[in-house]
Amino acid sequence: MSKSNRFARLLLATTLPLAFAAQASQKDVTSAETAYQAGSSPLANIEMYQDINPKAPAMTKAEFDKARQIYFQRCAGCHGVLRKGATGKPLTPDLTIEKGTEYLKVFIAYGSPAGMPNWQTSGELSAEEVDLMARYVQQTPPQPPEFGLKEMKASWKVIVPPADRPKKKMNNYKLDNIFSTTLRDAGEIALIDGDSKQIISVLKTGYAVHISRMSATGRYLFVIGRDAKINMIDLWMEKPDTVAEIRVGLEARSVETSKFKGYEDKLAIAGAYWPPQYTIMKGDTLEPLKIMATRGMTVGDQEYHPEPRVASIVSSHFKPEFVVNVKETGKSIVVDYTDVNQLKTTEIPVAKFLHDGGFDSTKRYFMIAANQSNKIGAIDMKEGKLAGLVEVGKIPHPGRGANFIHPKYGPVWATGHLGDDTIAMIGTDPVKHKQYAWKMVESIKGQGGGSLFVKSHPKSKNLWVDTPLHPDAAVSQSIAVFNINNLGAGYKVLPIAQWAGLKDDGAKRVVQPEYNKAGDEVWFSVWSAKDKESAIVVVDDKTLQLKTVIKDKRLVTPTGHFNTHNTQHDVY
Repeated sequence: MSKSNRFARLLLATTLPLAFAAQASQKDVTSAETAYQAGSSPLANIEMYQDINPKAPAMTKAEFDKARQIYFQRCAGCHGVLRKGATGKPLTPDLTIEKGTEYLKVFIAYGSPAGMPNWQTSGELSAEEVDLMARYVQQTPPQPPEFGLKEMKASWKVIVPPADRPKKKMNNYKLDNIFSTTLRDAGEIALIDGDSKQIISVLKTGYAVHISRMSATGRYLFVIGRDAKINMIDLWMEKPDTVAEIRVGLEARSVETSKFKGYEDKLAIAGAYWPPQYTIMKGDTLEPLKIMATRGMTVGDQEYHPEPRVASIVSSHFKPEFVVNVKETGKSIVVDYTDVNQLKTTEIPVAKFLHDGGFDSTKRYFMIAANQSNKIGAIDMKEGKLAGLVEVGKIPHPGRGANFIHPKYGPVWATGHLGDDTIAMIGTDPVKHKQYAWKMVESIKGQGGGSLFVKSHPKSKNLWVDTPLHPDAAVSQSIAVFNINNLGAGYKVLPIAQWAGLKDDGAKRVVQPEYNKAGDEVWFSVWSAKDKESAIVVVDDKTLQLKTVIKDKRLVTPTGHFNTHNTQHDVY
């Protein structure tokens, strides 16, 4: 190792530069956090302009393009599209050129205790690729193209116009007990009959569908891929299929529909990662009506952020409103959709890095995770204000969370965490249990960090907690289940991946417990790579015994799955 490299390693070990150093509370980052934050972005395949910076080290166009692809595949999730910082620190030329190529090579190769992965020593990047990235982050960050009304309309297709769609349900499926299952790497979803456990159909969608949402009437299913493509699927058709589609940007995560009485199925809304914006569309055709940018000032320090991503959206049951949750600025934007042309919005400051969440059992309060701030915000949908902000464990990741009646604290909402092994419970009843409302009333230990979803059901006594991103295969391939009436007794571990009986050596990560409509069985995805066998495992909620394993060569990388009834009515 050269003298300069030895010096850089020593400097890294003693005092990280201000540009990259995280606060002490963020040290000892787990591999689960790294895996979650460093997910690939569809922007890796988007052509971008190379601006030659005379102060930066030379790069050919081929080198620049290769480095750009690596950056968006591995780095943009933490450091942002424009490298101005998201959950990770800024990597802009004013900071990186000063450090120099040799220093940056060591930093990228060996990582840091503040959260930077050790890309070279872990085998993820070669020495040549590390050198490439050290030079790349000193270049002027390329900006992806904007995506406005013109681009949206060019992508918009009405495959079956509303007038030509069925006037009544044309199949014998129980539409309130279908599971929409993401087939991540295939760019598809599978519709699975919750009664017969048979696949109804497999439909082409955008890449890596992030979420499935139901229209208020339960007729239409909306899914959105990471590439910002939305499919609108008519479940009344003899064979449910896509009737409209659109792209609302270049990268996205969220879609929702209007739920308030009188507006059922009238509107749809989707939020993008890039460009940072949300779009309101017609609910029957996906015709884009209104685009709203989210660029603006952050909560707290009120600094301008150029790319605040829309992480999630929910539809209020109390008013004709959507709640758009913006990650980097830490704001929940309440959107009154009564007049789309003259849109009224209210910003509710919560905390930075908003991600996902769900309603409490009354659906009055929306519980939103500010993941890198280690907080949960409670938004009063009736009053339109923040009811509480609760400190929880490290990097809460609830999915929609889980509601149940705690034997001591009354109604609570629970979340698991990516960064530690706890499950936090927050009191949600400010009327009969006022002393516990908007407080973390209990924190219990699960199998470990790396949890993505917790789940319960009004008819169940169980709380299910997954850990698909835990580094230990024994943990990532199993599920923990607690008896909510005796949480102190700890959890039982069910070997879900083993029950799947898969023949190959895939990762077999067990992810997203999801109940059927009746609340008497729980479905799990056993998720392996696209060239490995995967499965869906169904467990009896009362006996905790295996009921069914669904195997099919079409089940390629199954991840999230959403029951139509529970999704339509926000039951969790």
